[in-house]
Amino acid sequence: MNPVTAPAQPQRDEGKPVGVRAYAEAEETERELPGLLSSREAPPGYRDGVSAGYRWALGRDARSPVTGAGADGVPDMELLTAEIDAAVVREDEAVNDPATRDYVRGVHSALAWICGYSDRRV
Repeated sequence: MNPVTAPAQPQRDEGKPVGVRAYAEAEETERELPGLLSSREAPPGYRDGVSAGYRWALGRDARSPVTGAGADGVPDMELLTAEIDAAVVREDEAVNDPATRDYVRGVHSALAWICGYSDRRV
């Protein structure tokens, strides 16, 4: 009898930094997102992008939110910054697509804080 197994899930790596942040700091900020985002009048796409950026950076999503690049667990700084660059390019391309533009802005905002390029967590 063969046991049924679930597909492999991305691995959490709590000992590894997330960009320039400690894993625990980034995880705590992710838990605070509902409150942080409710204090801003952010469009739903922006909120979704912020959440997607944190999930991926914390190793909870196997694919990056803008490019779909794969990562095994917490992505390294090089992959995080490449995703920030891709978000900037995608935002420029989405000038006539507000939903996409808002989403990539949210991803950019989350990853910019994680990588130490911004003091704003969202």
